[in-house]
Amino acid sequence: MSSFVIKSIGGALNATSLISSKYASKKALNLFASPRKGRYNDDQKRLIESAFFEEVSYNNLNIATYRWVGKGKTVLLAHGWESNTARWDYILKDLITEDYNIIALDAPAHGRSGSKQFNAILYSEFISVIAKKFNADVLVGHSVGGMASVFCMHNHQLPSIKKLVLLGAPAHFTGVFDRYKSMMGFNNRISNGLDSIVLERFKQPVAYFSVANFAASIEAKGLIIHDKKDRIIPYEDGQLIASRYQNAELISTTGFGHGLKDASLTPQIIGFINA
Repeated sequence: MSSFVIKSIGGALNATSLISSKYASKKALNLFASPRKGRYNDDQKRLIESAFFEEVSYNNLNIATYRWVGKGKTVLLAHGWESNTARWDYILKDLITEDYNIIALDAPAHGRSGSKQFNAILYSEFISVIAKKFNADVLVGHSVGGMASVFCMHNHQLPSIKKLVLLGAPAHFTGVFDRYKSMMGFNNRISNGLDSIVLERFKQPVAYFSVANFAASIEAKGLIIHDKKDRIIPYEDGQLIASRYQNAELISTTGFGHGLKDASLTPQIIGFINA
């Protein structure tokens, strides 16, 4: 959406909040949690056709999984917002060459997975279910997939996972939420209303959901990769996570952006997995 359209929607919800701030806040959260893209196009479908597809059920929702079977370590891949398993096409060939047992999943409301809306808590439960089912050794998460991976490890302390790779992950939900509020131009009625809904639904305030804080409890060895010019998730987020995640290394890049899809990073990721 263009900046004009975004601000127009924000202005309309601000006006609605004068009548009912609760209604406007719910609409604002629904908008935040509804990806505009992430389902497969024809080119992306060709990539996943080479995988063994299986749906796994969680709370009456289907989790779409894709497997490239190998004899090595089991590597679980968790993509980010408005994406799907096809985002891993740039690295998949190299992982297959290493003979890893590769598992990828689609997030809630993305790809072929169920749910009409997305949230990182639900995604973390999806990741937990799949990690346990396939006894994953390594977990790789990009962006909000990295956030959900940390939530998963914090809440479930999965003993099978010995390595965790975070690519452009946000350090805390507060920052993500604040950037959304700012982008939309929401007034205080909606801003406070959004915070209240999160507290009501998840029984914790927005500030509680901190990747940086949760990372301190993770025993698995970590690799954090973040670009200094990331325009989506600030580089400072990667630094903050690294400062709290005691058993992790931070690799800083310049010019690879938020996607971090550069061939030079692949050997470093594989080297970390094999170490």
